[in-house]
Amino acid sequence: MSPLRVLLAEDHAVVREGTRGILGRDREIAVVGEADDGPTAVALAARLVPDVVLLDLALPGFNGLEAARRIAALPRAPRMLILSAYEEPSYVRAAFAAGAHGYLPKKAHADEVVAAIRAVARGEIVLHPTVARHVMGSGDAEDSPPLLSRRQLEILRAAAEGERTRDIAARLKVSARTVEADFTTIFARLGVATRTEAVSRAATAGWLDRRDGSPLP
Repeated sequence: MSPLRVLLAEDHAVVREGTRGILGRDREIAVVGEADDGPTAVALAARLVPDVVLLDLALPGFNGLEAARRIAALPRAPRMLILSAYEEPSYVRAAFAAGAHGYLPKKAHADEVVAAIRAVARGEIVLHPTVARHVMGSGDAEDSPPLLSRRQLEILRAAAEGERTRDIAARLKVSARTVEADFTTIFARLGVATRTEAVSRAATAGWLDRRDGSPLP
């Protein structure tokens, strides 16, 4: 029986190396590629055609939600398992909406990660118990209005004006990585996978006109 072919997509080298070491101890799993940003994850998924992509949400270039959406659209789309530090229900819902098949927190044990990879590869849907408790206990409706911070609203306004990540970072005097992390949060809270969709939803709702920095209604 051939080992399961896994692609790792994680921008932190220490986490990626640790995960590779964990998976490398299992003879039924083979790590066939590694990506440290969204575009590379999509390109390797298309070229290597792995069985499973183990995907972080906070990736540079474009984040894990957008990577998942693009990978799901590939002709031979692999299964996708999210391994993320984010456990909020909005992130979980957005990940599954983008095409993910499983969701684990980064505090999951090594054996849980291995078991989840196997389950996802078999066609199962995996939701870690702690994440499931957050989702089931949130009490939030799917269409409840999200809350965006003042900075996140400014980022959306800048994106609506066509500014790139580095331009937005310079405008707000923060790092490009901070802007990418904010986009990840924005996408999750709006339930979208691209900047265009986020801007469109915000513009339609009239949120981009708010200048007082107060939470969205």
